[in-house]
Amino acid sequence: MGRPDKAARAAIAQRRADAIELRLAGVDWLTVARKLAADPAVNSDRIAYPHGYGVDRYRKGQEPPADEQLINAACKDVRLALKERAADQEDKADELRAIENARLDKLFFVAYRQAVKDNHLPAIDRALRIMERRARLLGLDQPGRTELTGAGGAPIEIATTALDELEALIAISEEAARGSE
Repeated sequence: MGRPDKAARAAIAQRRADAIELRLAGVDWLTVARKLAADPAVNSDRIAYPHGYGVDRYRKGQEPPADEQLINAACKDVRLALKERAADQEDKADELRAIENARLDKLFFVAYRQAVKDNHLPAIDRALRIMERRARLLGLDQPGRTELTGAGGAPIEIATTALDELEALIAISEEAARGSE
């Protein structure tokens, strides 16, 4: 099966948006799936939802998908739609970061020029604040990577401990704590 045409992609996007809206309204998965099913015999509104779940089977006159298949299709739709929305939001955030970075460039240029030319302390402070803001915006101040190793740089060995062993260790440490009082 080839890639759907523009109209089909729009209908699928609408179906996914409808699925999200229904889930946000608290509708259970099976009801969502049936409301968005292509076959009127399965569709809770008794209509043929365009590009609904099981549309290929409906067009061929085959039996509609089972409830579990409908639920899986609805879950997949919501998961994909949310993933697309998250990607769109990240793209928008990247655009906004670029705009903010360009603004900071302009402001920094003014403050830096005055700070260097006149050794003007308020301009130096302003330039430093702009640099700090840029570092936060771009995530430049993230902590360095920390790696834990065992003796001599060897990997740390992790062993599983049974519940009774843990309880015994806790009891020993509690006794030691009481003894040091």
